[in-house]
Amino acid sequence: MGELETLPEDWDRALAIVAHPDDMEWGAASAVARWTAQGKDVRYLLVTRGEAGIATIPPDEAAPLREREQRASCDEIGVEVLEFLDHPDGLVVADLVLRRDLAAAIRRHRPDVLIGISYRDSWGGTSWNHVDHRAVGVAMLDAARDAANPWVFPEEGEPCDPVEFVAFSGSTAPTHVVDVSDHLEAGIASLRHHEVYLRELGDEGGQDTILQLRSWARQAGKQAGVDAAVVFELRTP
Repeated sequence: MGELETLPEDWDRALAIVAHPDDMEWGAASAVARWTAQGKDVRYLLVTRGEAGIATIPPDEAAPLREREQRASCDEIGVEVLEFLDHPDGLVVADLVLRRDLAAAIRRHRPDVLIGISYRDSWGGTSWNHVDHRAVGVAMLDAARDAANPWVFPEEGEPCDPVEFVAFSGSTAPTHVVDVSDHLEAGIASLRHHEVYLRELGDEGGQDTILQLRSWARQAGKQAGVDAAVVFELRTP
């Protein structure tokens, strides 16, 4: 990572758009905990219910379990508004249908900024990012522009002001940083609520995952000159 700027915080409302329950909890939730503690209004929109993410549980049983876990996770960090779009988990496509649904949500919530997780091909090294993450990230950038255009999806409500920026956590090309020194533990607590998914990863209780989250936060914090931090890639649609 090169020199990182401090992520602007001169905004009042954010809408976090991600593909699955638990996506925000892999780092970004600590930043959300900071922002809600400041009195900011942060809302979550999940494109799927994560129903295909648990190999040992059928989708119709997994969906309500993961939805409840996400609700508890949101409660942990002060996120009151949580919505699901019910696109099929594992089969999300960055098409006009998704763009329309996201543009409609942006018009409905009218956020100043959008938050997401990395849409890039890789998390680093030889890893390959999940197709749903890639599709949602690209579609939300396009939908952010669509939502402000009165001639695009006019049936989905009144256009809104352009969002100031879209910030993606976990990117391999970070540009900005958020100090989460006082809020790292809240973010970790929010991840603990995803018991079903952590068990699927073979990490009962989430201890290995929590160690990894702390390591990432300390590493980013060291570069930023603070105890713990979360990095974001900022884009302006």
